[in-house]
Amino acid sequence: MASMDYSFEPPYSTYLNIQGKEPLNAEPTAAALVEFEITPEDLIYCRNHGPVREFHDNTYTLTVKGAGKGDINLSIAQLKSSYTSHQIVAALQCAGIRRKEMGAIKPVHGVPWSDGVVANCKWKGVRLSDLFADLNIMAQDKAHVCFESHATLCQDDSFYGASIPLSKALFKEDDVLLAYEMNDEPLSAHHGGPLRVIVPGYLGARWVKWLDTIIISSEESQNFYQQRDYKILPPTVEDKESAKPLWAKYPSMTVLPLNSVVAFAEFISDTMLHVKGYALPGPTGNVQAVEITVDDGTTWHPTTLLYQGGKWGWTLWEVELECMEECGKVHSRARDTSGNVQPKEGVWNLRGVAYNGWGIGTFRR
Repeated sequence: MASMDYSFEPPYSTYLNIQGKEPLNAEPTAAALVEFEITPEDLIYCRNHGPVREFHDNTYTLTVKGAGKGDINLSIAQLKSSYTSHQIVAALQCAGIRRKEMGAIKPVHGVPWSDGVVANCKWKGVRLSDLFADLNIMAQDKAHVCFESHATLCQDDSFYGASIPLSKALFKEDDVLLAYEMNDEPLSAHHGGPLRVIVPGYLGARWVKWLDTIIISSEESQNFYQQRDYKILPPTVEDKESAKPLWAKYPSMTVLPLNSVVAFAEFISDTMLHVKGYALPGPTGNVQAVEITVDDGTTWHPTTLLYQGGKWGWTLWEVELECMEECGKVHSRARDTSGNVQPKEGVWNLRGVAYNGWGIGTFRR
């Protein structure tokens, strides 16, 4: 078992704002992110619960358990040669995105993330449904797929674990991948290389990095990060002690809500304000429109959608509008294809997760 040794970590991007070094937690600015449809590696946030480890393809092994055939060991080379590769565009986002804003309402527990813990990337790998079909893993009532990484110790458990329903893994159109490439390059150590799980539409906590074990199970992962973290507790729960008896009573998070962020707002002339940002789909459909307001919702202005990343990606938007104010606030709200609208206020919770109140930015001449 690896030790909590941070001395061998690879260098990290200097374009990231460091929230913590041991373990490394860092994010770019939203203003930098929205300049790219596909997020370059130097701007992809780093979220860790322990040291970053480097591994080599030719020595790395994935073990599948619970398939009824004993343990099955697969090398990266076997995955690449035995199964058709598949590439998707999907947005990876941390459950704690915009936690700093929620923490301004009332203190929360967690890394004080701003709005940079999201990345829209191209992911390439093997569909988990293809692997399971080859292993003759069939649908089972209430079964789960547990993902584990024993590569490095974690702050709260001896390994990192998470799970998803087996039904989601078997559904080909849900594009669950065992990824070995990101943005047409081998997956780097900081982002889970040589193998990580991609679960499009789910929060990043389920996209296990440095994946080395898959278990077919009759129950969810019992790991700390599935059972006692990344859950939305009632607003009445205000401290860790009162949360203890409630973790088991609330479901593990899966999909994050419809969201939008104002990345920047700046004057490009004496009267013309330029506003740009991103939006993220929720569980009820992709982003259909984004609007902004500079008068706290009295008047809403449509924006231009510059880019939409398909079924699983983010949306980039911008607008130029006449504004005579010297300074002020600009808010954004997204609307999805089912007609749902981003709420004005997010619901406070102890862990500061799933914040999706109107996006907010400031402007000044």
